[in-house]
Order: sequence, then structure tokens, then C-alpha cells
Amino acid sequence: MSRTLSVLAALSALALTSSALAQDYVRVEMEIDVAASAEDVWGIVGGYCDIAVWFPQLDCEITSGDGEMGTVRVLLGGAITEILVSKTDLSYAYTQPVVEGQFYDLYHGQLEARAVTDSSSKLLYTLVYDASNTEDIEADMARRRGMFEGALASMKELAEAD
Repeated sequence: MSRTLSVLAALSALALTSSALAQDYVRVEMEIDVAASAEDVWGIVGGYCDIAVWFPQLDCEITSGDGEMGTVRVLLGGAITEILVSKTDLSYAYTQPVVEGQFYDLYHGQLEARAVTDSSSKLLYTLVYDASNTEDIEADMARRRGMFEGALASMKELAEAD
């Protein structure tokens, strides 16, 4: 009986500790219309390291993998590491791993080209992350939205130029 109480006490302490670590997960959803088919758009901007083309301030290098799930890319000379965790014919999603000694925000991004008609599409970019370590969540979301909406505009320009 005392072992059961010990286990219950430990689980209660764990629950209290977990609730003390409040997370504030946010989602930033962005999209842009493109006058090109989803397949054509994806062929231009959908490679895992194409980020360096439509986000020109970033350099990108594949450090492991072959472009399929589990592929790792590094950006900004290795300052950012991202792992491909999901992929379809017209989308991919990635996450950033835990970095020892740094706040882990469970950052995930997803890019998708979605068909609207045979000759038009939408590009959708969604970010999800824990913003509880941010003093001004709205300002942080606005900053990220501004960066990625600029990237979407760049992707649109590239896709429509072809």
C-alpha cells in the first residue's frame, strides 16, 4: 500500500511540475494566391533547400538524408537545424530539435502548395511554436508573419515568372 502511495505522490508532483511549466502554443497561418498550378509552383519552390532561393538571406545545406523524411538541413552556416518530419507531393513539414541549454519552443513549420484550379493555386505556410518564453507574443507573431509573408511573396514571384 505504501508503494502505491509513493507512486501516486510522485505522479502528483510530476503533474504539478508540468503545470508550472506553462506553454503558450501559437499558430501563425499565412497564404498567398499564385497564378500557376500547384504542381508547377511546387516544382519551383518545394525543394527542401529551396528556402535559400525564396529566403535569400539564408544559406541552406543538406547535412544528412536524401530529401525524404528525416533529411536534415542547416541554415545560416549551421545556426539553425531543421529536420524534415512530413512530406507529400505538394508539401513538407519540419521541426527544430532541442538545443542543450536553450529554451525549447517545439518549433514546427509547414509549407504547402494547394490547387485552386488547373492553373492557379495557393501557397500556405504555417508555423507552430511555444511562445511562453516571449515577452510580447503578439509582436513576436507579427515579426515572424512579416518574415514569412515576405518569403511567400518571393515564392509567388518566382512561380509566376516561369
